Amino acid sequence: MFGLHPIDVAIIILYVIVILWLGWRAGAGTKNTDDFYLAGRKLGKFYQFFLNFGCSTNADQAVAVSREIYRQGIGGMWIQFLVLFLTPFYWFSTYFFRRVRLVTIGDYFTERFKSEFLGGSYALFILVMAFLSGGIGYMVAAKTMMAMTPKPLEKCTVEERLSIEQFREYQALRTRVDEGLNEEEQARYQTLNEKNKRGELHSFISYTDPLIFYFIYAVIVGIYTMLGGFRAAAITDAIQGILIVFFSLILIPIGLSKIGGFAGLHASVPDYMFELFGSVTMSEYAWYTIAAMVLANLVSIIAVAPGMATAGSAKDEMTARLGMIGGMFFKRLIMIFWALAGLLAIGLYMGKLHDPDLIWGYMTKDLLFPGAIGLMLVGILAANMSTLDASSVSHAALFIKNIYQPFRPSRTEKHYLLVSKFAIAAILLGGIVVALFIDNLLVLFKYSISIPAIFGASIWLGFVWRRLSKPAVIIQVFVCLVIYALIPNLFQGWNWARTNPAFLQETQMRTMIIQTAALTEDVEEGRAQAVGQTIEKPYVIEPAGVFFESVARIDPEDPGSAKIGIGRFHAEIWVLSWLGIDFSRFQKSQLVATRFFFDALFPFVLIFLLSFLTRPVSGDAVDRFFAKLHTPVQKTPEEEQRALEAAYANPRMYDHQKMFPHSNWEFLKWKKLDYLGFFGSWVLVGVIILLLWIMTTIR
Repeated sequence: MFGLHPIDVAIIILYVIVILWLGWRAGAGTKNTDDFYLAGRKLGKFYQFFLNFGCSTNADQAVAVSREIYRQGIGGMWIQFLVLFLTPFYWFSTYFFRRVRLVTIGDYFTERFKSEFLGGSYALFILVMAFLSGGIGYMVAAKTMMAMTPKPLEKCTVEERLSIEQFREYQALRTRVDEGLNEEEQARYQTLNEKNKRGELHSFISYTDPLIFYFIYAVIVGIYTMLGGFRAAAITDAIQGILIVFFSLILIPIGLSKIGGFAGLHASVPDYMFELFGSVTMSEYAWYTIAAMVLANLVSIIAVAPGMATAGSAKDEMTARLGMIGGMFFKRLIMIFWALAGLLAIGLYMGKLHDPDLIWGYMTKDLLFPGAIGLMLVGILAANMSTLDASSVSHAALFIKNIYQPFRPSRTEKHYLLVSKFAIAAILLGGIVVALFIDNLLVLFKYSISIPAIFGASIWLGFVWRRLSKPAVIIQVFVCLVIYALIPNLFQGWNWARTNPAFLQETQMRTMIIQTAALTEDVEEGRAQAVGQTIEKPYVIEPAGVFFESVARIDPEDPGSAKIGIGRFHAEIWVLSWLGIDFSRFQKSQLVATRFFFDALFPFVLIFLLSFLTRPVSGDAVDRFFAKLHTPVQKTPEEEQRALEAAYANPRMYDHQKMFPHSNWEFLKWKKLDYLGFFGSWVLVGVIILLLWIMTTIR
């Protein structure tokens, strides 16, 4: 069927049946919204581990890691692996979310700032973001399926064949650019390069229609999630976690065998592509770029909607913390295998694909056999579903609690459950719309890193600083929304901006002479006597867009054609250019770093200044919020009620535990458990980096 073996089709059908049955079983235990949104706050360590592993692990991440390594070398893994350095901070964010005893992060804004407007604004913003994250999941699953179901060349149309032939011609010329092309070849290369930028060249055409695939996929996720809510997500994630491990590992031994082991890998991949932190000049992921992305992501992670639900569903705060840290580090370990798959892709398939997003599916089709291909596709589906199910429930809770319920109060639990299920359907359909209009995984990932920082600064500060004011948060959110989301999306679709010469700046083209270890192809072409011999080779760094993701000619066939901006408009770079900075002299890695440093730091600068100029939230409301935050979660509902009543009656009862007792800062003194959890996590970070280093150096 469309290139898939009947065994593979049977495995996929069996998986769908099992998942739907589990959703139906979980639905029997869902009695009210508390069950539907938070699994009754009763999940233990086992389900918390797999829930956090499943929620944080998506197939698009594996594809993003492998595609960026395929494009950039091992340094490209940091597009996803930067989360490694964030893991220790989950020890505290999970603690905040469980202690605050709320259902959604929208509830946090409503309670902390006494503002239903802020709670509803956050909910509306995150629901739009939900379409974006859903689109990523759909796109990855579809592209993997497309790579597994290629059309034979004889069944392609004339236009499709021409696209494939021109792609092959482009790749043949691209391999010789560093050595130099004659005038005619250079002109042809430029024409084909422009077509490639515009997405007009293809390495193959697929049977799979993305739109049909998206709808079938959404229906499956929607049915079992609507049946069982967050409980269904937790139960199915335990099974899907096993499948995620399978799809992460299966390509490695077969790929290594085909390339000749680690020795063959090093003989096929340039040695600079094994640099963990990338080359400052040859990679988009220099050390400072990674630092900037880590900082931006650290601000953003606390604003991700499922965070409150995953922590809140745990039976106590220790279960929440251990489940989060355990699930997250298990994911980090699995990511090492994604990175190795990316290196294998370079050695085996460099230059063979028009779209690096397809690499995982292409490897699957080439390396695996019937049955294993079906299991791989099921693993991809499981990894995406395990994120979509929990997030869609969290997003439905946001809609009900912070948008719908304020306008329709005092309705029955049955009514709110029914509307929640309609909300889940709408969220899943919204993801389809995004997937249809945005075709580049890297663009979507870079959006997902920076956009949540709009609300992240006020959440982090709101948990630790009394002086934070409601007007400051509202103004900061509005200004950042304009810079981070409104201008980039408006300008990339506005013809005036896309053709404005001031916005079409590009970095300078550079040709470098690098020293590198000779590969097998260098020996075959007479540039070296033996594999591993140090040789000098020219390396061309193509121009990159300064304000737009890329800049291309409107008519690829005309060398004198006017140019147009393509992809995201970087409003952060534009704002900084008002200071007179000439960004055309920057390298791509420096442009990326500048943008993410701005995303991370600007909200804090703005919100601090505005808070000192405006009035903070009233003392009683803030006292009550921090009294609850500092009260440990109790074992029974009765003990919980007594502990909270005592704290509300004496909101200063925990002042003696504060690091700074007579200030507006609400940092509590660390206990032994805090030191063990936080610094123990950093030890595990070091272990993961050591394993990465071993993987890149073993021969």
